Amino acid sequence: MAISFAASAQTDSTAVAEAPKKNIIQKFMAYLDDSNEVKPAKKLDFSVIGGPYYSQDTKFGIGLVAAGIYRRDLNDTINPASQFSLYGDISVTGYYKVGVDGSSYFKGDKIWLYYDLFFSSQPDHYWGIGYSMNHRDDIMVKYKKWVAKANVAALFHLGETPVYLGPVAQLDYFDAKNRPNPELWHNQKRRTFSNVWGAGIVIDTRDNVYNAFEGIYARLDQLFAPRFLGNQYCFSLTEGTFNFYQRLWKGAVMATNLHARLTYGNTPWGMMSTLGGSTSMRGYWDGRYNDKCAAEACVELRQYIWNRFGAVVWGGVGEVFPKANQIFRGHALWNAGVGIRWEFKHRVNVRVDYGFGQNQNGLVFSINEAF
Repeated sequence: MAISFAASAQTDSTAVAEAPKKNIIQKFMAYLDDSNEVKPAKKLDFSVIGGPYYSQDTKFGIGLVAAGIYRRDLNDTINPASQFSLYGDISVTGYYKVGVDGSSYFKGDKIWLYYDLFFSSQPDHYWGIGYSMNHRDDIMVKYKKWVAKANVAALFHLGETPVYLGPVAQLDYFDAKNRPNPELWHNQKRRTFSNVWGAGIVIDTRDNVYNAFEGIYARLDQLFAPRFLGNQYCFSLTEGTFNFYQRLWKGAVMATNLHARLTYGNTPWGMMSTLGGSTSMRGYWDGRYNDKCAAEACVELRQYIWNRFGAVVWGGVGEVFPKANQIFRGHALWNAGVGIRWEFKHRVNVRVDYGFGQNQNGLVFSINEAF
């Protein structure tokens, strides 16, 4: 027994001594291989990824995302794990953005804290407010937009139901620097600050809040920006979202998104409802189409392919309009696209999407699904 043990120990020692050292590329690949492994014994599973990207709005740039998944109670494997992302982007156009977003669950899923905070600066394009101006290329102007936003919701779980209810707050600061033609902004002030408060209700039966395979997510927010809270422009906001997820054949999920954002009163230019960007009508310039109200519908087919890779294809329709009772009575915009998915962490995807629209198309690089 002793000889056998000694021989085994010597063999292991020799193997360790002779193991070749990994170069930096091999270490990086090993890091990526390990990034999506489930680590139930750790309170925090933290990984970083970055690299070049291209989008229609910001052109070539470099992005960095640090994503973390954590649990306060390692014995709780039933309730959702909390997640956060720290991100930063910089591009050749002078665009930069730094922010943090996430969802945290407290006291065994009794409290759900959602947050999204960022500031950004970029050379931007503007077509005015409303479809009649947005679709005209001849009136487009260039300016520099600076934005600081903080969206926070503290939702309380109502008993054993899938319902959450609680306060919602939004703080939004916009600055249209070097803007020409103020009439395109309806002669509103160059700088606007909105202090918006209200409540939200959520029904959530998804099997995973970050990359659902089945279930529904329904949310309705009602917010107000009154003058006594320091708002330059007084308005109210109603926003509703309904997402439905269903497994189809092996490795396939159909995801459906219905979304409407309706504002009433003297809505400031920076708080108009918009289409376009990385989550809405992908392929359209972020915010080109804007008005007091916007609505959209999208159906996406998500298919697992191999190893950590998947692909998606989607189609949808959206519209901006000035009054809530004019929904889909004007000029609907179509949208379609394809994308690639890579599982960066367990059930957390890095996505590259290419979207097509009405005389527009564009590339999106982001983390987590669009909806």
